[in-house]
Amino acid sequence: MVRITEDLIRRRAEHNNCEIFTLEEVSLHQQDIERIEHIDKWCRDLKILYLQNNLIPKIENVGRLKNLEYLNLALNNIEVIENLEGCESLQKLDLTVNFVGLLSSVESLKHNVHLRELYLVGNPCSEFQGYRQYVVACLPQLKWLDGTAIRRAERIQALQDLDDLRRRVLQQEAEYSKKREKQKRAGLKEATPSNPQNLDHEHLCRNLSASENTEEDSNQVLNSTTKPLSNQSQNQDVNSYSKDQEREFWETPCAFTPESRLEAHHHLEETRRAKERQSGPNGTAKTPRTLITAEGKVLNVNEPQLDFHLTDDEDNNCMLLDLHVYRHLDTSLLDVDVQPTYVRVSVKGKVFQLVLDAEVKPDSSTAQRSQTTGHLLLTMPKAHGEIKIKKTIHKSSTGKSSNSSMEEKARVNSTHERLEVDPTKCSSVDLANIVPKEQQTTHGPLQFSHRLQFCGIQEKPLSKEFVDDPEVPLLI
Repeated sequence: MVRITEDLIRRRAEHNNCEIFTLEEVSLHQQDIERIEHIDKWCRDLKILYLQNNLIPKIENVGRLKNLEYLNLALNNIEVIENLEGCESLQKLDLTVNFVGLLSSVESLKHNVHLRELYLVGNPCSEFQGYRQYVVACLPQLKWLDGTAIRRAERIQALQDLDDLRRRVLQQEAEYSKKREKQKRAGLKEATPSNPQNLDHEHLCRNLSASENTEEDSNQVLNSTTKPLSNQSQNQDVNSYSKDQEREFWETPCAFTPESRLEAHHHLEETRRAKERQSGPNGTAKTPRTLITAEGKVLNVNEPQLDFHLTDDEDNNCMLLDLHVYRHLDTSLLDVDVQPTYVRVSVKGKVFQLVLDAEVKPDSSTAQRSQTTGHLLLTMPKAHGEIKIKKTIHKSSTGKSSNSSMEEKARVNSTHERLEVDPTKCSSVDLANIVPKEQQTTHGPLQFSHRLQFCGIQEKPLSKEFVDDPEVPLLI
């Protein structure tokens, strides 16, 4: 039985920095949960809750979620609509493909005044006569039922026929209750403390294992090559029996009930556990790959199918291994083991092993990972050999020459280059000769008449051709 734990909710609250007390949306679908618990205490501010495709038989422990707006309980084993009166903000309820047979239990949703959408398709109650009209009449606040809008005329007609609809619904509920009682009794008869098929399968496995042990004790002197043949034949018998059993279970017709759904789930779990038991004591179905032979020879293995480059850096006397690890793989899923003659890297449980051409120093080796490509770079110094020291003479001479060239360039740039021009061709501009001097006049000072001086107008000198006419009046 899978239970709702704090760790489960925190893992589902990654979008909220794993904080559950301020969580507003959580998805717990396909977790094989069989009971709703702890959510109303840990997530009081929850607005959206996804619980579809689980094994929940009853709606409970959600009454304290005052801010809950959307509750998805599709594909569960719910038979009665109940315990939702405390969800004051509930707007949408999805109960698709459940086992709700008491249609009258929808009247408990009258207290959810904000409820606008309800989905009951795939439930036994959806096959009742007058199902839609009854739900529309009982829930006046509802706007959509099974994805179809509720029209005003439809609601008025349903309210007028409510008494007749309630009577017919109660009769059909009584018939369905009798049918469910028969299904439960039949399920109790078929459901034994342990499934006979599983008992036969386990009994066969135990007998085969016991016979195998006795055969090993009695045939110690026989050739060891006969044992793999007997084990192989026994494994074939077990596999053929399990295949026949699996085919018979799934091909046997049965009613779709909460009990049959639980039985199918438990059968899948038993099949998975049986495969784990057959695989070996470690519980791993996959046989372990040979990394080192019995003679001590190390093999090259590349289970994760990763590209790599192994280079020999002679200058630094080391081996460089560039392993193309997946870019978004978390570093915690990598395990590096450097040995003197080989290197082994575990990538998410898959082994990458490579034999080295030369012996290296494991203690001096380093591992680095690129933040852009995700590649893993292993630097492994060799156990033998020396690091080649590069000559520094050329570097110093080149450095001096470069410094001298830089100084020369700086000196050249500091002095301005000028063009040489013939001084005879050079003519400087004389600012004093920009305005030519006026020629000196020989006439004396200007004479002004008394009238022009009185009017404030300067009299211009008269030319020789000018003749003063005394009859023309003066311009004043």
